[in-house]
Amino acid sequence: MEIKVGLASCGLAAGAGAIYDGIKDYISSKGLDIELKKTACIGMCFAEPIIEITTDDGKNITYGRLTDADIAPIIDSCLQNNPLLEKAILSPDYDCPENDNKASQTRIVLRNAGRIDPESIDEYLENDGYKSLEKVLKEMTPEEVIKEIKDSGLRGRGGAGFSTGLKWQFAWQNESDKKYVICNADEGDPGAFMDKGILEGDPHSVIEGMLICAYTIGADEGYVYCRAEYPLAVRHLKKAIADATERGYIGDNIFGSDFCFDLHIKEGAGAFVCGEETALIGSIEGKRGMPNLRPPFPAKSGLWGKPTNNNNVETYGNIPWIILHGASEYRKYGTETCAGTKAFALAGKIRNSGLIEVPMGTPLRKVIYGVGGGMKFDKPFKAVQLGGPSGGCIPEHLLDTPVEYETILKTGAIMGSGGMVVMDSDTCMIDIARFFLNFTQNESCGKCTFCRIGTKRMLEILNRITRGEGVLEDIDTLDKLAHQIIDTSLCGLGKSAPNPVLTTIKYFREEYIAHIVDKKCPAGVCTALLKYTIDAGKCVGCTACARKCPADAITGKVKQVHVIDQDKCIKCGACYEACRFDAVVKV
Repeated sequence: MEIKVGLASCGLAAGAGAIYDGIKDYISSKGLDIELKKTACIGMCFAEPIIEITTDDGKNITYGRLTDADIAPIIDSCLQNNPLLEKAILSPDYDCPENDNKASQTRIVLRNAGRIDPESIDEYLENDGYKSLEKVLKEMTPEEVIKEIKDSGLRGRGGAGFSTGLKWQFAWQNESDKKYVICNADEGDPGAFMDKGILEGDPHSVIEGMLICAYTIGADEGYVYCRAEYPLAVRHLKKAIADATERGYIGDNIFGSDFCFDLHIKEGAGAFVCGEETALIGSIEGKRGMPNLRPPFPAKSGLWGKPTNNNNVETYGNIPWIILHGASEYRKYGTETCAGTKAFALAGKIRNSGLIEVPMGTPLRKVIYGVGGGMKFDKPFKAVQLGGPSGGCIPEHLLDTPVEYETILKTGAIMGSGGMVVMDSDTCMIDIARFFLNFTQNESCGKCTFCRIGTKRMLEILNRITRGEGVLEDIDTLDKLAHQIIDTSLCGLGKSAPNPVLTTIKYFREEYIAHIVDKKCPAGVCTALLKYTIDAGKCVGCTACARKCPADAITGKVKQVHVIDQDKCIKCGACYEACRFDAVVKV
């Protein structure tokens, strides 16, 4: 029997390390003939800690939401060929709750994540690892590789969706004595963890994609720019680079060819603006990460003034699969203008939060209610923030929008790198716009006046509105400032920073009016516009609210109606959460 334990960041945070140690101790104490392995995240972060068991008769079962007490009975039952199914979440052999979740996905870039040990180059090799690199070095010219990537229809998965093959062609055409390849792993969007999941789960696929790119454009050196807040991803990358170098996949005369390549890791300090490629390049060079005017584009003058190709983690992760299986096979997924698949990080008020991969063109409704399992607390869906802080909020009536670059752009949002933050009826859209604008305002490098000052002025207006101090003219002012920032900013951060505000005004204007005119927050989130009271008809005098109140603002005797002193109330919501009789209400 074989047991794999998911030890990615999500699993470790949920206690998978203790589960792994517990299984190891149990196997040892019982003298069991069981092979214990490590793997990464299979994408079902909502069910961590997760283990996968392959029984002696070849059946496969994945268990989730485990505790130490589950270890012995699950292992014993599987050894007896009568597996317990109470905590089984996924299986090709049994009827499990997440079977539909997995069946709704098409995993190309995530093909190995959660299946192999990311720290084992041998397991990567057993799953067609470095075969694509060998193929291009022995059988293909750079022109043929570029054509294959162009024919596949692969578009950059980091944001704007530019043709990957065309981008490589530009770098290949620019002659130079030195060229570079960069992998942008500076994933800074709140709620996004696609790059982290890929690098933690399958770092060799990204390295192989970079090697193929380097051969194609004529580069001999590369950098993975990975944020330091991803320590496990960095550790797996370092191990993968060291192992690939030892085996000869990185270094001199790879596969006996003239191709030589060195790869380095540059750990970023967490500046969101360094996700923009010219700022990223400046950071690698040791400068302050600030965007530069383009042209010249990096394909002509990038790192240290040399031709440079920069793609993100997911883009490179697709390359080995495309080379091995062919452009036409990749074209079978997705749509005419957006081929292949897309990885998304599902977060927020969604039942199945985690990392997924679906064909391009999949409707948002299917992503959220099909793969994502719908709303976590069974409350009405309100919006999904797509594209991170530079994206926009898409309302319920647009949920049938297919996941395609141009189609999503028409809604006012962007595809971005693939973060999806799902919101329910308890979400205040002005507060959400304020949260994301606060993020981009803090992350502005300050180079452009309208980005530096304009976002600050917009944030001040949003703060006033959430305090009940707004006026109707503020809505027009926000719209005017937003378009001025978009028109005058140098890089993508400024050009997209107003998107959350613009989309919330467009789709949820009535909430702005309620805050400004009625001085009420319909979602009951903005504390300055909120008041907690106790419904005398429902209060049973259990004293739970009074005991939880940190301000001693609630008085009342046992089995008698309680009262909230509004002068003392700090509007923390502790009483609302504590009441089991729905007697505490927001007004």
